[in-house]
Amino acid sequence: MPIRREDALAYHSAGRPGKIQVVASKPFRDQRDLSLAYTPGVAEPCREIARNPEDAFAYTARGNLVAVVTNGTAILGLGNLGPLAAKPVMEGKAVLFKTFADIDVFDLEVDSEDPEDVIRFCRLLEPSVGGINLEDIRAPDCFYIEEKLRELLRIPVFHDDQHGTAIITGAALINALELQNKNIDKVRVVFVGAGAAGIATAEHYVRLGVKRENIVMFDKDGLIHRGRGDLDPYRARFAVADSDLDLERALEDADVFVGLSVGGILTPRMLKRMAPRPIIFALANPIPEIMPEEAREARPDAIIATGRSDYPNQVNNVLGFPFIFRGALDVRARAINEEMKLAATRALAELAREDVPESVTRAYGLERLRFGPDYIIPKPFDPRVLLWVAPAVAWAAVASDVAGITIDALEYRASLEARLGRVRAVMRALSTRAASDPRRIVFPEGQDLRILRAARILADEGIAHPILLGTTEEIRSLAEEEGIELEGIELADPARSPCLEDYAQAYWQRRQRKGVTLSEARERVRRPIYFGCMMVAAGHADALVAGEAMYYPETIRPALETVGVADQEHALCSIYMMILPNETYFFADCTVNINPDAERLAAITLAAAGFVRQLGIEPQIALLSFSNFGSARHPESEKVAQAVRLLHERYPDLAVDGEMQADTAVVESLLKNRYPFARLRGPANVLIFPDLNAANICYKLLARIGGAQAIGPILVGMAKPIHVLQRDSDVSDIVNIAVIAAIDAQERARRAAGAA
Repeated sequence: MPIRREDALAYHSAGRPGKIQVVASKPFRDQRDLSLAYTPGVAEPCREIARNPEDAFAYTARGNLVAVVTNGTAILGLGNLGPLAAKPVMEGKAVLFKTFADIDVFDLEVDSEDPEDVIRFCRLLEPSVGGINLEDIRAPDCFYIEEKLRELLRIPVFHDDQHGTAIITGAALINALELQNKNIDKVRVVFVGAGAAGIATAEHYVRLGVKRENIVMFDKDGLIHRGRGDLDPYRARFAVADSDLDLERALEDADVFVGLSVGGILTPRMLKRMAPRPIIFALANPIPEIMPEEAREARPDAIIATGRSDYPNQVNNVLGFPFIFRGALDVRARAINEEMKLAATRALAELAREDVPESVTRAYGLERLRFGPDYIIPKPFDPRVLLWVAPAVAWAAVASDVAGITIDALEYRASLEARLGRVRAVMRALSTRAASDPRRIVFPEGQDLRILRAARILADEGIAHPILLGTTEEIRSLAEEEGIELEGIELADPARSPCLEDYAQAYWQRRQRKGVTLSEARERVRRPIYFGCMMVAAGHADALVAGEAMYYPETIRPALETVGVADQEHALCSIYMMILPNETYFFADCTVNINPDAERLAAITLAAAGFVRQLGIEPQIALLSFSNFGSARHPESEKVAQAVRLLHERYPDLAVDGEMQADTAVVESLLKNRYPFARLRGPANVLIFPDLNAANICYKLLARIGGAQAIGPILVGMAKPIHVLQRDSDVSDIVNIAVIAAIDAQERARRAAGAA
């Protein structure tokens, strides 16, 4: 999209000038915190680090801190504007490091064009940071600076302008060659642009398998050939014998064009001379060497990539440096070597071949993305890049003997999930638990694409054994159209099932005194939602997840008619997991009971407590009101107080109390100082609302403007594991509810085995 000058300036200047700030990561509220943060408490970690320098990673931020260093001699496409003018770019780099990989950054602009000054500056900086990202330094100075620093320092040094483009286009090249059915050791490659990115990319391609003698390179002065006397050692490696080639002749039968130069230098006529099924990387910004529509018209058989976000296959360095440094820092690597760069390239190439989450396609306003000519590298805002690239880089560091520590694969993935947000961290832990004993989960809406994608994830990760209901031919056709494998996913067509009559008879026996005839029973169980519920009732599936394309009552009513509620003691209700940066709360009842009386509130509380215990969390329960322990007399607050009295009488060991206001429930100091008699053993993590109005309003406000992420509604109180989706849930929501359903089924099976 076009960016106006005024918009860009306003973005950088509005409010607090610039784009970054330093924030404290430890409490700093009183004199004690001051004494711990500074004198005298700070002396203790100083002594420990003096005794053992590795302790700096335990007591300081060094292990998660990168210096972005520039002298401003090659700022983006602007040239040598000096270090001060480079600062907005370096701040932008800091934002990308933090946003994509949770890495802290100091941007440091060096006021010298002498490479030796930059080298000395970085050497003196080594004790402060865990790594150095060199940026916007002109060639060939950048090559020399990086080489010397890699020799001198024992922390990762990485010049992104060189290696970022190399790594990302390397992934694009691997996948484009596969799609074009070409062998990497046979292709001829023409480069236009022999700056930092061009030279590094060519060298990276050689490491990937391109033969050096099959590369022809042009710089601003023309063909790089052996007769030129102005070549530095880096360009000289790609000098050819023939001094008469121009660009058009060089492209004759070439397989790959890589442009890292200026816009408009490539013509359709030149492209027509390339070999069949060419690969065109026109990466000049903002105007590519040739516009993609021109290239497509001249060569419909080409695969095309640019540096622009408004065309397919954007080569964006943000796919590389944040995740490469993440992996390097996490194993305390002493360098970023060639093995680590190759690992990053291959991880990106492999990820592009995976199914793309709906959250990614939605972020880009697309209906779908699938590996092919218009999708050969992942999108920058795909959160999975962190989970693929960082581990690949970390393990390459370990394998190549530059890592300071080793890591456990599962624990490391969990730590990366946590960096993507607490929802992913919480759900990763629950998914691991579900995968320890996968359960059969039936999905009545098997012909829905989102359900199909969720089932693929559940099967791939071993979380559950999905069963999709619907017309088998239609499900297979949809899967084939979308490129989704059905291996490990069971399909069942209710209309053709041998169980149909048995389910009809069982349903009729249950509902014959509710006005249902046998004929009506046979008709109903042909519907996937009834059929799926009867599968669970008969033990042919362990849990059901439905509601993607149905309204809430349309899902609950069949479940109640076929499975029913557990008992009168535990009410049918719904819970939302509300996940905040540092805490997880459980809200009940948010969708089922409109205005429960005291007995029903007590039953809702028991159902919620049981569910939370299933997750391995000890419930601390507060029944909420506008009153604190009788401070305001009203029938509504008295209803809540009565529910608490019932719970205290019947379940004296349950950590529950009320009625209390919301802040009293969640702020431990308020609860302990003002109401020391309360039966909670800490701040509440389960909040029971007095009615549907309060619960629904609260969870939606907290999710929309309070920064919480909501998982639910989670239906509890059913006799069997039946879980209802919000209508039009996305794939990640479906997977999350399926994980909850799997754990619910596991726990019920465990209790049944214990009882037996």
